[in-house]
Amino acid sequence: MSAYLKHFFSAEKKYGSKDRKQITSLCYNYYRLGKTLQDISVEDRIILSTFLCENTSNEFIKFHKPAWNEKITVSTQEKLLIINLDYRQGGYQLLIKDIFPWGDELGDGVEHEPFAESFLHQPDLFLRIRPGKEVSVKNKLNEAGIVFKILDEDCIALSNATKLDAVLESDKEVVVQDYNSQQVLNFLRHHVQQPSPKEEQNPLGRLSCWDCCAASGGKSILVYDILEGRVELTVSDIREPMLANLKKRFSSAGIKNHHSFIADLSIPGSELPTKNYQLIISDAPCTGSGTWSRTPERLFYFEPGMINAFAERQKKIVSNALAHLQPGGLFFYITCSVFKKENEEIVRFIKEQFHLQLLQVELLRGYDKRADNMFTAVFIKQDDGRSQ
Repeated sequence: MSAYLKHFFSAEKKYGSKDRKQITSLCYNYYRLGKTLQDISVEDRIILSTFLCENTSNEFIKFHKPAWNEKITVSTQEKLLIINLDYRQGGYQLLIKDIFPWGDELGDGVEHEPFAESFLHQPDLFLRIRPGKEVSVKNKLNEAGIVFKILDEDCIALSNATKLDAVLESDKEVVVQDYNSQQVLNFLRHHVQQPSPKEEQNPLGRLSCWDCCAASGGKSILVYDILEGRVELTVSDIREPMLANLKKRFSSAGIKNHHSFIADLSIPGSELPTKNYQLIISDAPCTGSGTWSRTPERLFYFEPGMINAFAERQKKIVSNALAHLQPGGLFFYITCSVFKKENEEIVRFIKEQFHLQLLQVELLRGYDKRADNMFTAVFIKQDDGRSQ
């Protein structure tokens, strides 16, 4: 929807910046109600959703529902009472769980109601500071008068509307990357020693790594930074434009030596122009359900049959990728989904079909910190290809 709105406002020059901001907000609010109350009028849905989503005095609500505007700062539960009391004669009843009605499909540890409620709020903007840039980045933000919150030594959170183009150099100084997306390779930080130049198997002292569903390349830059550049990086994706864009990002990030190729890993038995690797990262294509608070239109139009379709595709991708994992190598399976069929059930598939040892599995909740929800599992391939 962001791309559509950008194109719309480009064609409709009559809207000023305040108008564009208001229209954008109302559109997103409309979709944030997800699957609930889809039979009510567009006008009522926009009014309801805006009251729920906003927490400061709002001109739109003040005009349509002045009594509601006086209560705009109260909690979500109090707002629900107000809405359901006002609309009870019309037969409306707004329940938070109905925003996301597929509670039975959720993976372990995902709390249905808090997760559903998170769709009412726009997530924050998160930056990962590149190594050695921590002091200069914070100084530049302070000098520009930009309010930010320090979450980790190399992670900061800002308002989603923050303009950074004139302040920081993207990919060189910071990477725009969700908080939990920054955490998915933490196993490498905590359990994998930096490679040594004296290793006989790898005299260059670099881990061979394949990011097999590279997309925009955020995980590739992350692994490069975690391993302090001592990684022989290969990236692949199904989309040629993504790899072309990734090449530019690598240049900005100072990553000079890397290999890339186009591949559709969902085609069984694909012959790939690749070798075997010590580390494979599969940030698999998925429903993206853990990120829908950023793109609520996907929640609105989602059909549950898509879950099985993605799960089958993930199994094919994993199968093709694992054929290139070295004995003793690590395999990272990552999604931004909250569905068990895309997460826990794929983990079970990997264990049963490939007999890898599961080292870590983690749900990274974002709904309680205005961030995305991520899932990550780490496997190791024993020398005999089986778990011990």
